[in-house]
Amino acid sequence: MGMAECREPVRLVHVMTVPATLPFLRGQAAYLRRHGVAVAAVVTAPGPGLDAFGASEGVPVYPAPMTRRITPLADLIAVVRLYRLLRRLRPDIVHAHTPKGGLLGMLAARLARVPVRVYHLRGLPLATATGSRRRLLRWGEWASCRLAQRVICVSPSLREVALAERLCPPEKIVAPPHGGSRGVDATGRFDPASVDDDARRRARDGLGIPWDAPVVGFVGRVVPDKGLAELGDAWATLREEHAALHLLVAGPEEPDDPLPAPLRARLAADPRVHLTGPVEDVVPLYAAMDVLAFPSRREGLPNVCLEAAAMAVPVVACAIPGVVDAVVDGVTGTLVPSRDAGALAAAVGRYLADPELRRRHGAAGRDRMLRDFRPEEVWDAILAEYRRLLERRATPARPEPGGEPAKRLLDLSLAVPALVLLAPVLVAVSGLVAWRLGRPVLFRQERPGLGGRLFTLYKFRTMTDARDADGRLLPDGERLTHLGRALRGLSLDELPELINVLRGEMSLVGPRPLLPDFLERYTAAEARRHDVLPGITGWAQVHGRNGIPWEERFALDLWYVEHRSLRLDLRILLLTVRAVLRRDGIAYPGEATSPAFRRTPERSP
Repeated sequence: MGMAECREPVRLVHVMTVPATLPFLRGQAAYLRRHGVAVAAVVTAPGPGLDAFGASEGVPVYPAPMTRRITPLADLIAVVRLYRLLRRLRPDIVHAHTPKGGLLGMLAARLARVPVRVYHLRGLPLATATGSRRRLLRWGEWASCRLAQRVICVSPSLREVALAERLCPPEKIVAPPHGGSRGVDATGRFDPASVDDDARRRARDGLGIPWDAPVVGFVGRVVPDKGLAELGDAWATLREEHAALHLLVAGPEEPDDPLPAPLRARLAADPRVHLTGPVEDVVPLYAAMDVLAFPSRREGLPNVCLEAAAMAVPVVACAIPGVVDAVVDGVTGTLVPSRDAGALAAAVGRYLADPELRRRHGAAGRDRMLRDFRPEEVWDAILAEYRRLLERRATPARPEPGGEPAKRLLDLSLAVPALVLLAPVLVAVSGLVAWRLGRPVLFRQERPGLGGRLFTLYKFRTMTDARDADGRLLPDGERLTHLGRALRGLSLDELPELINVLRGEMSLVGPRPLLPDFLERYTAAEARRHDVLPGITGWAQVHGRNGIPWEERFALDLWYVEHRSLRLDLRILLLTVRAVLRRDGIAYPGEATSPAFRRTPERSP
């Protein structure tokens, strides 16, 4: 059933990390209400930004405290709070934004069984991160994408990066043709005709900038990732070449991510540099600029570049994903190499020396915003995705063996906190595997699950890809590394399967998922092991694991299928801890792992 046929409005909840991200939704709530969608917003904490947004957009707003940093215990508490709130609100759709809001929002929505889950990929902080922090950020994005049913990228180039990072399968991730975060209101708020000379003069007078002085501007968070170091170095060159030039830096500083102290002091001490701090209305500042310098090192789709273009201000920015969708090099602005202060200064200098070039590129930028970045087109595309996802969920799924609600609740209530609390372990193991075995870190393989349907199993790699002279893989014993033996012995290689549990492809407890080739070798009785979800651990695992013959393992699996209960699952989980600590049954006697299962059974009628 589509939205038009619903008797009640579709309930939509947006989950965001900080109130500063709420402008992404400006105007969208009223548009969606006209199309039968009731919107609510969940943000980290109460405050003027949250209350003002709720009042201006006419939507209920709810605080759900969480931190932007990775804090496992606090994050677990945040997931529980979000889960309780979503259970109370009972939304049809949860649409989560920003990395932290996306991960916790998708986890809570999955736990609360929200029918439709959408993750909006607005940028990738991992692009400028290194080491363990990059691995942790990548894992978080990967988990958010896997938990969502649709991932919306703000730009085509960001989608390409997400695919290259293998964060999401291509059929799940979409992006508007030209890119679109919220569009830009080029006919209303960001219309240069709405700012007269008196407003421009007042904006400059308020900052102490002479009326006839050329101005280079920057708008955004004043943090290192926005390229403020390159802007500072470029300014050192430009201020010497242009004696009347002023630099306008508009945006908030962040205590958790400050500029280097020498750079901050140098800018603050320069009488021709104007640090405004947070600004409520940036339109007069765009009108006061001659050129926008935006040397950001990572972006999803920079709204600042779109707003400046709508105000007919040419843009100098770095040629990175996201920015290349916002600025057309040589048409609406100039793209320079990332982290190149010299190229940045030279490009800005060309605009300062050529008023006609400024006018031409500014006009082309405004024409492009009017043509390709109308907010209504972005909202139409999002609404269409909502409709498609709701219609896909409208046909109720046929009840399947093994899909007991109580068992699913147990899986989620244990898997979610396990993933949060074990995040540092996942990052550490990822680093070790990458160091010792190289990439990819994860081993992916199709395995049969409930009803024999195939799914992709995730584990940490424990073997090399060594091959013989004919290109055949060497035996397991020769490819299994010392690190791999240690990971298998502690069962750490199984941790990524928690993602399979969250996706509903596996349970914490059940028969282990084996190779697809085994399906045709089972007897009719043995095939019943697929009447339930496969598990990370199981009755066979706590009674010998790989150290017992296949027939005995299958018999233990069948006993579990016939006697399964929540009490038995809890008992198996406790026995698993003992088995792991004792390192029981890691391998079959005389084998590196398990012997091949080659029996061809006589089929029962």
